Amino acid sequence: MADALVKQIQLACEKLDKVILGKPNQIRLAVTCLLSGGHLLIEDLPGMGKTTLAHALASVFGLQDTRIQFTSDMLPADILGVSVFDATSGGFVFHPGPIFTQLLLADEINRTTPKTQSALLEAMEEGQVTQDGQTRYLPTPFFVIATQNPLTQFGTFPLPESQLDRFLMRINLGYPSPEAERAMLMRGDQYSRRDPIASVISAEQLLEAQHACQAVHASQDLIHYVQRLVQYTRDAESFSYGVSPRGALALLRCAKSWAWLNDRQHVVPEDVQHVLAAVVGHRVRAAEDMAGHTASRLVHELLAQVDVLASG
Repeated sequence: MADALVKQIQLACEKLDKVILGKPNQIRLAVTCLLSGGHLLIEDLPGMGKTTLAHALASVFGLQDTRIQFTSDMLPADILGVSVFDATSGGFVFHPGPIFTQLLLADEINRTTPKTQSALLEAMEEGQVTQDGQTRYLPTPFFVIATQNPLTQFGTFPLPESQLDRFLMRINLGYPSPEAERAMLMRGDQYSRRDPIASVISAEQLLEAQHACQAVHASQDLIHYVQRLVQYTRDAESFSYGVSPRGALALLRCAKSWAWLNDRQHVVPEDVQHVLAAVVGHRVRAAEDMAGHTASRLVHELLAQVDVLASG
């Protein structure tokens, strides 16, 4: 049964490969994020396929999805919902916002103000919304896939660290290879969002796959390797601050899902290394006197300086 489920997820990846051409690694990282039960941030320039990938993920996994286009004048109630007085009943009736869905596509999330961005914090962390003093639970599974433009773009608001930390992974799509772009130009707009790809698995099977991922074995040596990676970010002078315990758990969780997706029941160091940039890149920042260090350079330093096996 487990082998059949792995093959279904792999088939889902193959279907996604036909929608976003030439990005198999990014697609598998995105799927790994969903298998790990986390939220995904896709950062890139406009027109790179961020929204297309999010819609395709919802379709292939058979999830109910809702899209919110974030703007500078959006309010928290536009996301969470609002209570409206009903003259018939003489009381207030809650009208759920678009967040009450299985997969929420938060398009261009950094074009809205920090106040509205923070409306997602409770939902992303606890799977619930508190409005008017009442807690309302979100559907299961619940994912947020957010897209954001680079901060150099006009009209953007940087996501605060507390918001960034709620995203299990951050990925960049980047420009396609010449071969992939040529294939895209030749096929035209064959894959339209109005004609979503057929689902490969159900939401219930996705939940089953998530449980299977977390049952993947991580040896003591592997856990020590994760600890050394995290500790390096806290001790090295090139890092302004280190990865939190929540970030360490996220790294191990994603490594397990990556191993399962590759049909293995145990985690190897290469699994950790493969997901490291996506999990850690948005959780670290260079020290002020080394501002030229980008997240990718910090991750490269991390991989180069921390040995797989403990010394001594």
